[in-house]
Amino acid sequence: MSRGLFISLEGPDGSGKSTQVAFLQRFFNEQRIDAVFTREPGGTRIGEKIRDIILDKEYSEMDGVTEALLYAASRAQHVEEVIKPALEAGKVVVCDRFVDSSIAYQGYGRQLGDQVRIINEYAVAGCMPDITILMELDPGIGKGRIKAESQDRLEREKLGFHNRVYRGYRQLAEADPERFVEIDASRTKTEIRDDIIERVRIKLAERELIAGEGERGKACH
Repeated sequence: MSRGLFISLEGPDGSGKSTQVAFLQRFFNEQRIDAVFTREPGGTRIGEKIRDIILDKEYSEMDGVTEALLYAASRAQHVEEVIKPALEAGKVVVCDRFVDSSIAYQGYGRQLGDQVRIINEYAVAGCMPDITILMELDPGIGKGRIKAESQDRLEREKLGFHNRVYRGYRQLAEADPERFVEIDASRTKTEIRDDIIERVRIKLAERELIAGEGERGKACH
């Protein structure tokens, strides 16, 4: 069966991912390309309930392993219910955060190490992004962009935690340069948008998805 294209967006808190997801949505609408936009944690009825628990700042006592398992549970439902069916139908999937977030935030940020990757091997079920847009921004700048009263449980973590997360992202990108596209998120929104869309256009053209014809790449193995 032909497959669609799986795009994920990653980056530290405050890096502007949500803004760029909105720009991508407009781009795909203009190109009349069938795309599914989703997010993690969440993306399903069950996943959104888990999201509420994970991000609720009232649960400050949550253990790091509990946090990692909740993310993986949300992801398993998301892959099975939303991502795989969309890709199998030949659609583009754009996901605001995916498994790299868990490895960066829990593996590096919470210092849980490789057990996070092992847990998530079950959750992703062989389904990995074809291209991951990594929004690179100094964690101190990103954290400063989010008002204190609106920060969720993870955003409220100390800067040392966010620095470890950022180092984790950098190491992931260095280990998989064919999948990761590193974007300087310190620039203007439109400069970032143009850069991302150009990279996405290239990937769509490679798959012949920009015209909606030709053999489509395989995103889940």
